Formats: sequence, structure tokens, C-alpha cells
Amino acid sequence: MDFLRPPTWEDALAAKAALPGALPVQGGTDVMVEINFDVRRPDALLDLTGIRELADWDTADGRLRVGAGVTYARLITELGGRLPGLAQASRTVGSPQIRNRGTVGGNLGAASPAGDAHPPLLAGDAAIEAESAARGVRMIPAAEFFTGVKRNALEPDELIRAFWTAPASGPQYFSKIGTRNAMVIAVCSFAIALHPAERRAGTGLGSAAPTPRRAAAAEELLSAELDWDGRGPLSDAVARRFGELVSGAAAPIDDVRGTGDYRRHALAVMARRTLTWAWNEHRAGSTGRKEAS
Repeated sequence: MDFLRPPTWEDALAAKAALPGALPVQGGTDVMVEINFDVRRPDALLDLTGIRELADWDTADGRLRVGAGVTYARLITELGGRLPGLAQASRTVGSPQIRNRGTVGGNLGAASPAGDAHPPLLAGDAAIEAESAARGVRMIPAAEFFTGVKRNALEPDELIRAFWTAPASGPQYFSKIGTRNAMVIAVCSFAIALHPAERRAGTGLGSAAPTPRRAAAAEELLSAELDWDGRGPLSDAVARRFGELVSGAAAPIDDVRGTGDYRRHALAVMARRTLTWAWNEHRAGSTGRKEAS
């Protein structure tokens, strides 16, 4: 197996074009585990950790552009107030050591149905910036990025450069169930983002289908039924129906971490709870949590 360490982004794109089977590495928190357990043997490892620009984030046209090399730890400390849902999810990733190495870019590249970053990216209408040497940059909506179990929409010669998302315009929450309290793969997970100015909500389901996905019918319910202007109380009927629609959007399997029936039940409970938390925060007049807790 070859090991490639390009010094610049242009060199990385050229290396990927010349050797499409090269596997990109950022933190290596997923890749090295798979290699150590002989799950995969790529043609080469393409180490991107030396490309400094991938570790930058900035704002453009009111949106955040977060480089593929920004770690979970930095997302929590530097962007927790602007992306509270993603920061909450980042806090649940592995151990402090993993959070100091792992990246959302790597999570997207792995495209696991259980990836913790995926539900808040879906709920927040994120887009993934991909680039190839031959065709340049294209933007892939998060809802179209996941194409199958651990498969994504990248072409063989493309690399993830960044993801784009708007700062929170309303409350955001992430909830996750695992077989223990920390350092665990999600049995299932759920994210919600309220967009009060647009009178709508975004959702994201994790570890509940072959790919991370949104619950479109549940989002439509909230757009129609919530008292966006008067900020009236959340009715039990709406919360219950929302949970049912989120559960109905899932297509879970039975595996060693949980049954499909349990996942559907858990998603309904998490959906009701996160909606309640988010709506109560909206009623209190906040535009987003200052930091994930």
C-alpha cells in the first residue's frame, strides 16, 4: 500500500486523479480501524493532514464554510454558538482524543448510517463542497450526498474540501441513544433545527436506515401546525404525531446494537423530546443555544 502526503490542495487533487483508488485520511479515526481489522485495503492512503487550508473556517454570504480538516473539538469550542446542533453531536463522538483528531469531513467521507455529524447537517440544510482536478468545484446538498451504506455521491477523482451551512436561525438539538453513555456507536440518533423566520423545521435521522435521511412528512407537519408567530404552547397531539412521522420515516434493521422495532420507538421518543426542548427555547425568545451541553 502506497502512502501519499501532498503538501498542497492542488497536489492532493492531482494525486486523487492519478490514483482514484487512494483513500483520503484526515484524522484517521475510522480509516485506521478498518485497515487494522483488515476491513479494507485501499490502493494507497492519501494523507490530507498537512494541507493547512482544510483546517480553516470562515463566513461568506451569511453562511459558514467549514474546512474538511476542522476537528470536532474545534467545532465545539469555536462554532458551538453558531452550530449548536452539530456541536452537541460532536460532543458525543468517541473520547476527547478522538474529538481532537476526528473531523466532519472524515465522517462525511465514511458515509456511515450511524455518523453522528450527519443528522444535524441534514437538519441544517448543509451542502458539501467537493472538488476534482478535472471538473472543479461542485456543491452537493447533504440530503443528496448519502447514496447507500457507507457510500456517497463523490466521483472517484473528487475530494471533500468543506461543508457549508447557515448559522442557526433558531434552536437546534441532537439526541443519541447508545448501548452506554460514552464512546459508543449510535443505536439511533435524531437532530432537529427550527427555522422560525421561514416557518419550518429541519430533521435528520441517523442509524435508522441504509443512509442518514430526513423526515419530510414530519417537517411538513411542523410547518403547518406550530404557532410560529404567536409562539403558543406545543400541543401534545402535534408532538405525538411528529414522533410518529419521524418513526415512520425510518427503515431500520435488527443488529447487535438493537432491533428495528426498538429503533422506531426510540426515534419517536427522541423526536418528541427534542421538539419540546426546541419549541420551549423558541417560546423563550432565544435564537439558538450558546453552546452544546
